[in-house]
Amino acid sequence: MPSVTYEQVTCRFPGHDRPVVDRLDLVVDDGEFLVLVGPSGCGKSTSLRLLAGLEHVDSGRLLIGDRDVTHLPPQERDVAMVFQNYALYPHMTVAENMAFALDVAGSSRDESNRRVRAAASLLEIEAFLDRKPKSLSGGQRQRVAMGRALVREPRVFLLDEPLSNLDAQLRVQTRTEIAGLQRRLGITTVYVTHDQVEAMTMGDRVAVLDRGVLQQCDTPREMYDRPANRFVAGFLGSPGMNLLELPLDDGSVRLGDLVVPLPREALADVDGPTVVLGVRPENLHVADHGPELEVDVVEELGADAYVYGRLVSDGEMLVARVDFRRPPARGDHIRLAPTDAGALHVFSATTGARLG
Repeated sequence: MPSVTYEQVTCRFPGHDRPVVDRLDLVVDDGEFLVLVGPSGCGKSTSLRLLAGLEHVDSGRLLIGDRDVTHLPPQERDVAMVFQNYALYPHMTVAENMAFALDVAGSSRDESNRRVRAAASLLEIEAFLDRKPKSLSGGQRQRVAMGRALVREPRVFLLDEPLSNLDAQLRVQTRTEIAGLQRRLGITTVYVTHDQVEAMTMGDRVAVLDRGVLQQCDTPREMYDRPANRFVAGFLGSPGMNLLELPLDDGSVRLGDLVVPLPREALADVDGPTVVLGVRPENLHVADHGPELEVDVVEELGADAYVYGRLVSDGEMLVARVDFRRPPARGDHIRLAPTDAGALHVFSATTGARLG
């Protein structure tokens, strides 16, 4: 399977002040599962549609393998796309839906049947081949949509939020199936989602976009442990990272009654009188010292519990994971401290970039 390359790809829509996709540089390796993630309007679906040939590239190049496909029509790119709404023909059976693209391309009846049966077996939907889409559940329709794409034996597989219409339990099951299927087939895959949990659990690498600009592309673990900037730090993780802008004083910041020395490598890059200190909820613990928090909400999730509250010193919001067996109550006052210095992240208050 080929790689996919975005070279300084830019796309503008009429009436927009800024590009929807702005100079995107990104390489998807041969056989890789790459997830594009970001908030609504960040340009992730447009980036996928550019690759599919459904939107126009204003500048830059798109390559599939060594082939420049920037201005080729969709049917000549050898990609297959699964849409959010499945887009199945209601008057056709499952088998007819899956075979439609092959029939249009002039494949023989025997070849179409072979490919449909093979894809149906892979997706475990053989029992549904004679049914109409209206008799299927959302998860079954989603499998049919994937089967219709797979029968084309594409070089690149594109998925645009394919799980957004499924309930929470089915989403978890289906995302595991999709990731496992991609790894078995080895098809170069670009997957779009707004759900950062999906992104972190499915992708070999994750690319985070914001307002059309690529913020970071890396493995889920590296991105979680070393976010490139303030935006990525706050976007990835559930709940998100605590981010506090604090004044710098002799190489340290003060968090309540806790003085936190900053790493030497972070201090070397400081560009102003304040920095943004980041700490994830799981890297805070209830202690005898540290900033005092008044608990507003306690969120109990079985094996986890989170407290949401405000610092007594300055009213800043803070989230911390606490012992699920003995969580505090609303209105309680607790003190929090970082688990260790390595759990802290430092960002520029000016640019948002990671320091150090």
